[in-house]
Amino acid sequence: MNLDELWRRTVDNLVREGIIRSEAVRRAFLRFPRHLFVEERYRKYAHLDEPLPIPAGQTISAPHMVAIMLELAELKPGMNVLEIGTGSGWNAALISELVKTDVYTLERIPELVEFARKNLQRAGVKNVHVFLGDGTLGFPPKAPYDRIIVTAGGPDIPKPLIEQLKPGGKMIIPVGSYHLWQDLLEVTKLRDGSIKVRNHGGVAFVPLIGEHGWKE
Repeated sequence: MNLDELWRRTVDNLVREGIIRSEAVRRAFLRFPRHLFVEERYRKYAHLDEPLPIPAGQTISAPHMVAIMLELAELKPGMNVLEIGTGSGWNAALISELVKTDVYTLERIPELVEFARKNLQRAGVKNVHVFLGDGTLGFPPKAPYDRIIVTAGGPDIPKPLIEQLKPGGKMIIPVGSYHLWQDLLEVTKLRDGSIKVRNHGGVAFVPLIGEHGWKE
């Protein structure tokens, strides 16, 4: 089996397990297979449903985890989305396929900014804009956002990110301990500026480093 066939089987499994629930997320996964966003030596493992190493000691998330977050985000065409933690660029590519418009993503590690840009270019993604910066501060120039998706675990919900959400907007963010376990939170900003938080259970992400996150 070639890489594309192996990937299609993984996507079919995620659909069968009820993890990929929408046709839009299924189509995005098929459009941008994970093997386009890992180093060559890991491509033969890209269909496995587990995290894989990327440069700078970071990881690309397991396919099921990415699918869960995208389904929770309920992304629709035309939404203004900010991603915190670009990593390999894979999640941003999937987001861009779902919203069909410009996507902004922040990465604090220069090596990963370059890695993601190269991956996105190779995959033919033109509407993802990768910036170097502290993700816990958000990205004010393009705020407010319909959705903010955070792919690293913080000690709590960064205040600047709440401020940059539109009323009615939603953030998906892991919050908890520095290592190992966090809770995956769905944070909705209400019309009066307050927030409603729904907990979707235990996850394991790399730490969210920054002024409103963990210190290095």
